Amino acid sequence: MTHLRKMMLEELQLRNYAQNTIRHYLRAVEDFARRFRCSPDRLGPRQIREYQAELFQKRKLSANSVGQHLAALRFFYIKTLRRAWSLADTPYPKKTRHLPTILSREEVAQLLHAARTPGERILLLALYASGARNAELTHLKVSDIDSQRMVVHIRGGKGRKDRDVMLSPKLLVALRTHWRYYHRKSSTWLLETRVSPFASPLFCDASIRGWRGSPRHSGPARS
Repeated sequence: MTHLRKMMLEELQLRNYAQNTIRHYLRAVEDFARRFRCSPDRLGPRQIREYQAELFQKRKLSANSVGQHLAALRFFYIKTLRRAWSLADTPYPKKTRHLPTILSREEVAQLLHAARTPGERILLLALYASGARNAELTHLKVSDIDSQRMVVHIRGGKGRKDRDVMLSPKLLVALRTHWRYYHRKSSTWLLETRVSPFASPLFCDASIRGWRGSPRHSGPARS
């Protein structure tokens, strides 16, 4: 680990940033330095603007993704290096907002049918029925399911905030069935990986990527 990376990591941890945010910020600064083959503390606004333009024009990243890269660089220069940051020199891109795609019942059924394993199927079902985020679902424990109030307790979600989401009767039955047949007696995780010999939460990103790359995943196709 380089000295600058260690400094930035310490600043992020002192501010209690989420692990996903820490990983993204460190990778973004590493990518920036790799692009110019130079230590990032020797780079400045001119290189940042060039990097920003490249993210848009060559890598075809969305405005939201480019904004995340800039946020990482801004943190590095202001909090780690204690340098000034000019919004005039490096403006944040205007975010594009899209309406969500609403699936029909047939498309939802097709989506669930594309799951390769029971773990993937229950994960997709829970994502659709609860509206929770990937990381929130995969870190649920059995104690987070409140069948009396019919809610799911989300602990430490986005922004480190707790919240409750609705628990549908059908999802409750599906979760109970999955738990009955697939859980390990020593585990408290609601959705756990079957790869590791130790009880650990399901790694959602890997599961979703595998599902998308499977031959059974073909949509749902929309015209």
